[in-house]
Amino acid sequence: MELRHLRYFVAVAEHASVRGASEQLHVTQPAISRQIQDLEESLGVALFERTPRGLKLTLAGDAYLREARGILQQVESAARVAQRIAAGVSGHVRMGFVENAVWGGLVPNALQAFQQTAPQVGIELTPMNTPEQLAAIEAGQLDGGFIYRFGALPEQFVSLPLLENGVVLAAPAAWSFGRRKTVRAAQLAGKPFITFPRHVYPAYYDRLIGACERAGLTLDVVQEVSTEAAILSLVSAGVGAAIVNSANRERPPALVQFLALSDVSIALPLHFAYREQHRNPALAQFIALLQAQK
Repeated sequence: MELRHLRYFVAVAEHASVRGASEQLHVTQPAISRQIQDLEESLGVALFERTPRGLKLTLAGDAYLREARGILQQVESAARVAQRIAAGVSGHVRMGFVENAVWGGLVPNALQAFQQTAPQVGIELTPMNTPEQLAAIEAGQLDGGFIYRFGALPEQFVSLPLLENGVVLAAPAAWSFGRRKTVRAAQLAGKPFITFPRHVYPAYYDRLIGACERAGLTLDVVQEVSTEAAILSLVSAGVGAAIVNSANRERPPALVQFLALSDVSIALPLHFAYREQHRNPALAQFIALLQAQK
């Protein structure tokens, strides 16, 4: 049995004639008659009574009509779902993000715009640092991610550059810098510092430590924690200062002051990374939106 048997049967039942079904379907009457006969033989029941006034559904035929209509509706619904997914206006996208990337500006604007233009696409966002995102994309656990890119990406990866942040000094509000908004690294010698463990992001860690040493500052690290949110919590508590992403200015903690560093400069390039040969049409739509907004 094929779908055309059901379509022919429904058309004949609705017109109560082969002729009417033939005109609707643009199929010859003999072809429709053969398909109806084949259907009845395969089912082993008569679906129509042949009367001088036309065709009339049997009780079995009436019940079969209800089921056949339901099947055809499900097939049409499945086709629409598949077409919407293929067009990227339906489906699911799993993305990672570094938390400070979504506090303001391009990234949250793009996410909001995508939700408006593709409301039937489910977006799953997971906070992760950059190496964790790259590993998750490689493992197929994420479709893409907002990362801070340092160096080469894994094979088969590409990334879309979005913007570039820098670094600032985050210091406890109780520390006195007078009216200065900028400090030199050497002025921080002997101050306690909070950093992240090197294994969290080796490339960034090495660049940070190297930039400080070139400016004459060897960090006196009193504690290491894995996220900038935790680092800023400890800064708020007065444990020490930290050198953090300038994006944190978008959400300044009440007990933290930010100052520019005149002689420590580290570019933090924010990219959207993904597999070049991905097969997610919704992801392709999101990438196109990012390209249009950057």
